[in-house]
Amino acid sequence: MIPDDVIEEAERLTRLARDADRREASSRANGETVSRDADRREASDRASGVAASRDADHREASGETSDLSPPFDEPYAGPTEAERYRQRRDDLLAAHGYVARVRSEDTGEVLVCHPGDWLDDDTVVVDRVDPEEAVERRLSGTGDADRWEAVETHNRAVAEAVEAAHGDAHGYNAHKLADFASNHYAKPLEDLTPGEREEFLTEYYPRNGWPSDEQRTLVAESVELARERADAE
Repeated sequence: MIPDDVIEEAERLTRLARDADRREASSRANGETVSRDADRREASDRASGVAASRDADHREASGETSDLSPPFDEPYAGPTEAERYRQRRDDLLAAHGYVARVRSEDTGEVLVCHPGDWLDDDTVVVDRVDPEEAVERRLSGTGDADRWEAVETHNRAVAEAVEAAHGDAHGYNAHKLADFASNHYAKPLEDLTPGEREEFLTEYYPRNGWPSDEQRTLVAESVELARERADAE
């Protein structure tokens, strides 16, 4: 199974790529204004072109040379910022034999990481699929996704408090609940609905938790301890 820290970094890079895409789209939306400014500069340059031409003729006639390089006006043709983030993510996952894709759902987008050998020419071969090997992280959800960083900080603090008060096993489970609330629903863990908590216990935790027997036995209690701790803050 792919390590948790690799998945977390893949998720971070995917979020950075999405943010870069938004900035690029915003820049394109402002392109008309930028173009008008460029037109005004060009008109100004043309107005001063006659004088500049006379100066150049004078330098040529007198044998003077200029040490100014010609303007570098060729457009940048390399990868965009978003493409660089995605390439770093893909290289990171490939080192572990995994690939990534983003799935769109009614409630938002989900990052899906799974073994590359599931694919044959970019098509999933059903016989090769083992759901236990896949890892999913929600990139946006029914909560306020723009507040993701603040939500993650809050949920992580709750999990750390549970660990400090109730020990490693409950702490481990609380951190898994924090992962689920932050990455799948972008909301404080105490705001998870009963259905979402059930999803954590029956679907997310068995697939992504990799718990010990003790942790598995305590997980339902850990969820309640985390909720109580969050409500007390």
